[in-house]
Formats: sequence, structure tokens, C-alpha cells
Amino acid sequence: MKKLIFTAVILLSCLTFKNANAQLRLSLGVNIGAQPDWGPVGYDHADYYYIPDVGAYYDVNAHQYIYLENNVWVHRGFLPDRYRNYDLYGGYKVVVNGRNPWMHDNVYRTKYAGYRGRRGQSIIRDSHDNHYANHWHGDDGHGGGHGNNGHNGGNHGHNGGDHGHNGGDHGHDH
Repeated sequence: MKKLIFTAVILLSCLTFKNANAQLRLSLGVNIGAQPDWGPVGYDHADYYYIPDVGAYYDVNAHQYIYLENNVWVHRGFLPDRYRNYDLYGGYKVVVNGRNPWMHDNVYRTKYAGYRGRRGQSIIRDSHDNHYANHWHGDDGHGGGHGNNGHNGGNHGHNGGDHGHNGGDHGHDH
């Protein structure tokens, strides 16, 4: 009888661990709720956005920008002053899934140089997809004191667009 109870306890423990492990994998695999209003639509998961116009990265889960400052990659909750008027809602963002993409900046800068100045990408704020009903509503990325830089609603002509998927891997990198 003791062996039967012991076996049942071990089996129940294994099933509980397996279920917890599956839930953890699911929560790590989908991060729609962490993506900002200005993020591109069409992605259940995004680790980073590369912003070709700015030459910076955005860490979706940490809600921080990564950019070069005095030849050092820094992590900040805002873009540098030289980009204080940059329109994150209108600029193109490339989804990058992987670790520390800024360590391969030359690859991303070269690969997506043609996306500088590109407009018309569909963004989460303008999406009517229920996927994005509970996404993250953070600031506009310019930090304190800069206001909202004209991002107070409205469509800004972002309906349609390419969702970052046209032409193979454009706008989506693994």
C-alpha cells in the first residue's frame, strides 16, 4: 500500500511539474501585452524592435531603448535628445527575436538600411484586432519633459501597410 501511495505521489508531482512547465513556456512565448502602442501588428512575440531611422533598439519586455552613447550601448527609458521629435508611430520598426541584437548592429544596420524613412507600417494603436486589446500603454518613448510630441490619438494614416511581413523576412528577424 505504501508503494502505491508513493507511486501516486510521484506521478502527481510529475504531472503538476509538466503542467507548470507548459504554462511557463506559454507565458514566455507570447508577449503581446508588453508591446507598446507604436509597435507593429502581426506578432504574438517580439523581443526587440530595431528602429532603422534612429539606429536604436527597443527592448519590448523591459520597455527600454538601447542605443550608442559615447561609443557605449546604453539602456534608457527614452530616446536621446537628438530624436526627441522622432515619430515612433510613423517610423518603421523591425521585429528582432534573439539575444542582444545590438551586439550585431552592423548586420541590422546594413540589412535594414532601405527601411530608413519608410512609413505606412500598421501599428498596434490603430489595430482593431482583439489580440491587442490589453497591450501595454506606456509613454511615447521620449521620456519626461518632452510631452507627447503630437501623438494624442488620431489615425495618422497607418491603416493598411505591410505588417512587416512583405518580401520574406523584411521586418521580422529570428
